[in-house]
Amino acid sequence: MSDTETDRALPAAARRALAEAEERRRKAEARAQPRPKELGGRDGPDPARYGDWEKKGIAIDF
Repeated sequence: MSDTETDRALPAAARRALAEAEERRRKAEARAQPRPKELGGRDGPDPARYGDWEKKGIAIDF
């Protein structure tokens, strides 16, 4: 089934909801601003991702 056939198979309310979601996505991307670089943060991999809760032998917590 092509995209246009799938679109026709959807109820009108579903097509409307998809269009509204796409519009919200476009607006959110337009509002998004680049985040500033962290100054004085820790070096190396993110401890939340890699489980490294230690810095120079001292356990740290946020």
